[in-house]
Amino acid sequence: MSAHRAYDVDVRRLDELSAVELYELLKLRVDVFVVEQACAYPELDGNDADCLHLRLTDGGGLIACARLWRPTPDHLPRIGRVAVSPAHRGKRLGEALMREAITACEKVYPGEAIEISAQSHLQRFYAGFGFVPISEEYLEDGILHVDMVRQAS
Repeated sequence: MSAHRAYDVDVRRLDELSAVELYELLKLRVDVFVVEQACAYPELDGNDADCLHLRLTDGGGLIACARLWRPTPDHLPRIGRVAVSPAHRGKRLGEALMREAITACEKVYPGEAIEISAQSHLQRFYAGFGFVPISEEYLEDGILHVDMVRQAS
């Protein structure tokens, strides 16, 4: 680990993750999005192979993750599945994770704006990173969301 942060950053394609790394990633996402948020939905949605997976790790394993979508004809690059391990909350890792995700998107897709589908109650959090709402609120899997975009810097 570097001296200026308490985590390591790893960005890889799905097929570059070991079985243990993949298990940790999917377990964290299911623990947060399905179990903690009491939201029955298809977490394994068939899109992971087309995305990059950003992981924050420490000596003990995975502490946070995000999924980075490549641009398509219908979408800008997107950041999704933003999750911090419940055991590591209160350490500002959500902010660190978003900074790292934005940096990774800017590196892989330079000059592109970035989209997110944000849970509505987190709009202020994402606004702190330059994201602005571009849609009305909508219900997704029983949770209010809003589409947001961050212009390229």
